[in-house]
Amino acid sequence: MSSSTPLRIVQYGLGPIGQAAARSVLEKQTAGHVELVGAIDVDPDKVGRDVSSLLDERRPATGVIVSDEADTVLEETEPDVVLHTTTSFLDGVGDQLMQCMEAGADVVSSTEELSFPYDRHPDRASALDQAARDAGVVLVGTGVNPGYAMDTLPLTATGVCTDVDAVHVQRVVDAGERRGPLQKKVGAGISTDAFKEKKAAGGFGHIGLRESLLMVARGLDWSLDSVEETLDPVLADQAIETAHASVDAGDVAGIHHAAAGIIDGTECITLDLKMYVGADESCDSVQVEGTPPMDLTVDGGIFGDTATIGMLVNVAPLMEEVSPGLKTMMDLPVPRAFGTSPTLAGCCA
Repeated sequence: MSSSTPLRIVQYGLGPIGQAAARSVLEKQTAGHVELVGAIDVDPDKVGRDVSSLLDERRPATGVIVSDEADTVLEETEPDVVLHTTTSFLDGVGDQLMQCMEAGADVVSSTEELSFPYDRHPDRASALDQAARDAGVVLVGTGVNPGYAMDTLPLTATGVCTDVDAVHVQRVVDAGERRGPLQKKVGAGISTDAFKEKKAAGGFGHIGLRESLLMVARGLDWSLDSVEETLDPVLADQAIETAHASVDAGDVAGIHHAAAGIIDGTECITLDLKMYVGADESCDSVQVEGTPPMDLTVDGGIFGDTATIGMLVNVAPLMEEVSPGLKTMMDLPVPRAFGTSPTLAGCCA
């Protein structure tokens, strides 16, 4: 960050991800890079409490009190950036995003459908883009997936290629190591009949896979003939207990969600996500068929809860480097950490 003035941040939404984002901002605040100036949530159990009391940490009070009056918080704090972490679906947050932008704040949101909204929500995307331009602010949706593991990372991997024929991304996530809401989102512990019902109702499974695939296609300037998606349950072969779910043998442990971008009958982009409790080993891999070919593997996988926070907070300072409007991660500078210091053991050993 080039400015000596701390970036003023409001945290909008204080669920598990929002609380972790607020904690990260407070940690970086000690170095003078950012400052948490406000917090918004509608949960009556949180309203009126100092943010520090939500984080279960032995730290002095921050003086930042959680409020359910978003307009008042935004007006009084005049934030540079709002970190927005409320829900996955764009239809449920349009008014919140407009509210933040009209207050003159850039917005970094974890709403998965916002990461590349031009396919599912073209009219809303156009309206949000125009509102951001009118307000002179930037709006972007990001996180670990979508936002990094299955879109930004594979696109970055193609940066050294003179030719690209195909991109294949695989992600295996042990959901048992993740937060409770995510385990619920992948259906851990429900029956196969309940899985079918939820799938038929829509809005179930991983939100954002299609967005990631279309972002990769747009980034490579490929025009897809079609997109094919499958969503199937992963069944537990034995009983599994986590801190948040009980799964009997034969019940749903999670999901296997895949998407493919088709050109001339060939799967040129494939994204394969297995997210379930009891996975043997988490792993992320990116394979680029091109010149030169690229094969990247993250042993142990990218731990999503932590990585989501990293992306949200690290993207915040990049807003000042981007022209106003609705953006995707392709439109931003290279995402990178800030406000960190290397340890002697990690840097110089």
